[in-house]
Amino acid sequence: MNAIEFDHVSKQYRLGLVSTKTLSHDIRRFWITNILGKEDPYLKIGETNDRASKGSSEYVWALRDINFNVEQGDVVGIIGKNGAGKSTLLKLLSRVTGPTTGQIRAHGRIGSLLEVGTGFHAEMTGRENIFMNGAILGMTRAEIQSKLDEIVDFSGCERYIDTPVKRYSSGMMVRLGFAVAAHLDPEILVVDEVLAVGDAEFQKKAIGKMQDVSKGEGRTVLFVSHNMASIKQLCKTGVVLNQGQVEFSGSANEAVDFYLSAGHNEVREVSYTLDDAPYEDGVRLLSAKVYADPQDPKGRIYTTNDIHLDFEFLNDNKQEGQYDVTFFLYDEMNNEIFCTSSYGKPHAVECTAAGTYHAHCVIPSNLLNFGTYRVGRLLFLRNDSILMERKDVLYFEINKPVIQDAYGFIASRKEGLIHPNLDWLVSCNDQTTVKP
Repeated sequence: MNAIEFDHVSKQYRLGLVSTKTLSHDIRRFWITNILGKEDPYLKIGETNDRASKGSSEYVWALRDINFNVEQGDVVGIIGKNGAGKSTLLKLLSRVTGPTTGQIRAHGRIGSLLEVGTGFHAEMTGRENIFMNGAILGMTRAEIQSKLDEIVDFSGCERYIDTPVKRYSSGMMVRLGFAVAAHLDPEILVVDEVLAVGDAEFQKKAIGKMQDVSKGEGRTVLFVSHNMASIKQLCKTGVVLNQGQVEFSGSANEAVDFYLSAGHNEVREVSYTLDDAPYEDGVRLLSAKVYADPQDPKGRIYTTNDIHLDFEFLNDNKQEGQYDVTFFLYDEMNNEIFCTSSYGKPHAVECTAAGTYHAHCVIPSNLLNFGTYRVGRLLFLRNDSILMERKDVLYFEINKPVIQDAYGFIASRKEGLIHPNLDWLVSCNDQTTVKP
């Protein structure tokens, strides 16, 4: 059974003003749409909601032709860049505003937490705001009273519960607001990117509560977040929005992978001339590249390959000292996988001052899991002092291995940050004879 149905839903806004700028435009819109029953003429001149470009129309589509269904008990992650339409989608579902075209059908009571302190009255106490929010959600006073202690305990704001919320920090407001929305038994819970305001302890508690609500109680959750780890941990399915349109819909893991991979293309090699080479403190970056096979540097990289990284610097410094190269490797979730340095390693050519430096590093096979990686920081140092730092130098993809083991284990596994092929020795000293 579908808990939520988005049927060709679109939302158009006019930039700058609420109305259509002139009284004649407003009258014309009313006459055509309400009296003649025809399509709104201003819908035809709307542009894609690209916040980075100026555009030529005053009308933009915050959402355009949204079609997807959410099953009862599902946890759906809504992913997208800022301005993609995520919050607008949740506001339409929560009936904060209405769609320009299309219909939204929701089966059940909706509890929304869209912004910090949504629906709170600053002069009222936390306790009074709990009752007011409960009433807005359609709960009786007796129902709210029966869950009051549980709400207060979950929020962690018991000491301030009889204090006006205008004296609350933003984190306390989020705690109380989420506690109300999660405990007043909505069939559908809508949560925007407000949990980022809370501390780590509360985020963990809130995610646990949403898991309980969806899995244990069979309620539906729509969750907007820029934290991809939370999306993967909490959500079953994911929807990627881009410029107001659904770009991808699938499992949460697939949606996150699609969103992250769409943000950039592979950059396996960069090279510069002396004139355009990045320059800092007497050091120029001439080139950087990553490859698996020296004979085929553009070939695909697999988890079973040794991964080679080459860096070339031109150092104009006349000071003697120990010069070294360091880089930090990050995965698609922005986790720092490791940092490695040439410091203390034997140098092929002893070079302690000016000259061209070639650095070669090998990441052993069966170490990294498949996914997208980047050389997030590349450093050139003298005696531990940074002379040059470049960010996001290389991007590369590690693919699933072509050859599977007998159980298909290698190709299917993707848990964890690394993918080691470790040596094992399994023995059994039990000499018991098993009788047929």
